[in-house]
Amino acid sequence: MPDNGIGPGADQPWLRLDKRMLLVHPVTEVVKFIPVLIGSVILGTNTGNHLWGLIALALIVGFALTRWFTTTYRVGPTHVELRTGLIQRKKLSVPRSRIRSVDIEADLLHRVLGLAVLAIGTGQHADSSEKFKLDALDADAVPPLRAALLAHTSARVSSAAQESVDPLRKGLPEYASGNVREIGHWQASWVRYAPLSLTGFAIIAPIVGVTFQYGFGQVLFSSDAVHSIEDGSAALIAVAIALLILAIVVIVSLAACARYLATYFGLRVLDNDRTLHLRHGLFTTRQITLDLARFRGATVNEPLLLRLAGAAELEAIMTGQSPRQKILPQAPRAAIERTLAELLVPRGAESPDIAASRIARAGIASPDRATGDISTTEFPPASTTKDRALPRESVTGQGATVSTAPLVAHGPVARRRRYTRALSPILIGAAAMLIFSLTGVDFSPWWWLLPALTALIAAALAADRYRGLGHAVLPATEHSPAWLITRSGSLDRDRDCLEAPGIIGWTVRQSFWQRRSGIATVVAATAAGKKRYHVVDIPLEQAWELIESATPGRLGTR
Repeated sequence: MPDNGIGPGADQPWLRLDKRMLLVHPVTEVVKFIPVLIGSVILGTNTGNHLWGLIALALIVGFALTRWFTTTYRVGPTHVELRTGLIQRKKLSVPRSRIRSVDIEADLLHRVLGLAVLAIGTGQHADSSEKFKLDALDADAVPPLRAALLAHTSARVSSAAQESVDPLRKGLPEYASGNVREIGHWQASWVRYAPLSLTGFAIIAPIVGVTFQYGFGQVLFSSDAVHSIEDGSAALIAVAIALLILAIVVIVSLAACARYLATYFGLRVLDNDRTLHLRHGLFTTRQITLDLARFRGATVNEPLLLRLAGAAELEAIMTGQSPRQKILPQAPRAAIERTLAELLVPRGAESPDIAASRIARAGIASPDRATGDISTTEFPPASTTKDRALPRESVTGQGATVSTAPLVAHGPVARRRRYTRALSPILIGAAAMLIFSLTGVDFSPWWWLLPALTALIAAALAADRYRGLGHAVLPATEHSPAWLITRSGSLDRDRDCLEAPGIIGWTVRQSFWQRRSGIATVVAATAAGKKRYHVVDIPLEQAWELIESATPGRLGTR
């Protein structure tokens, strides 16, 4: 196995990337500069000098080859360093104690050559030029290097296990702990949920826009087929529109399914009580490692179409990470709930399935769920490390309780506000139409169908928004912290489960109309995820109770 410079000495040698990257970077750079190559070929054709294309190709390949000579790295006992650049030299240095994630990626070409890309994350946002990425290393050298870089997040590291496991080729990442369990596993049948998101439109829309920009639209609309439809009957036009919509839906659905398969094929989520390991990808294999010491909760995302199909998405709430760290893509609700329950159970505790069966055998009733409380003060977050080192037999399925806890409704005032917001613009528009009609403006009676139909849709949307509105606070137990659960939205609904010790401040906010109605919006501030989690339109008297329930004794002076 090649030397990775992980020795105990203070002066570690500077190492180069694997020589096989000399076959990878020219290909990737040529693909990146295809527009430049096309332009040089066109220039050479117009001027009669076909060397322009070869000159451009030689410059691009030469630039790609210099990256191997100008890139060096070393892993010392306290820092990891990277030097890059030909004209402008750059040196990145990351303290090993600040490393929070080490991700591995290997596209099809990397996998064929036995290479992998290793990216180091510190939990903070970084520009593309500031990211610490080693592209590329020997795939056999990556697992022990990653284990060494993450050693400070684990209680112990088994070197024998790491030497015997190659995650890029066997699909099983190495672990520092023997207490490993699979909490999520992708299934091929989940592809049916891919068309229910906007992913396909995001893929097709730019392609259609580029083709129309280069004259495809003019050619299409001036074609004989379009003119024959225009000259036909209303029925023919309606059939043509229906076929066009059907074709768009089919193309978008196929694009969404293709992206879903390419991105999430073979997804496995494994938890070893210290880190969370995700591996997925069909052509480009990605491995993501998340430090569970920075885990603060989870979000179940339920867009309208997914919700109607009985599916959802699962995202982790992490400190220092992007707000949307996806754990499971579009999947059946049962699979989402199972993985969510496993995520929310305290580290080292027994799984929810085992706990539920044991509680049923013992005849113990499930614990009561408390309602919400609120506040307006700031305070330092409490540490949750102690909750992550418990014996697995000491907890009775708190994760299952958090994931399935019933939510407290926000009352008739919140319901009325949903309908008021949805119907007021439509009523104003209908009133304007009535005024124009009374003043002598003549328009077809069919126009009155527009506000009528819109009002029906808005009323249904308002009812769904109220059904999705709710919150709960689960009090702390001997082995688990308190949890704040909040849900809102209709077209894009989120159910957020947030550890109360991770909340660093509260805000009770009231608009002019909220003050007249006696309600408020409570905002929980945290360093994780979306940073602000809202409990919308809660009765004001319940706001202060919510804060006190979630963070007892930390309610500020009102």
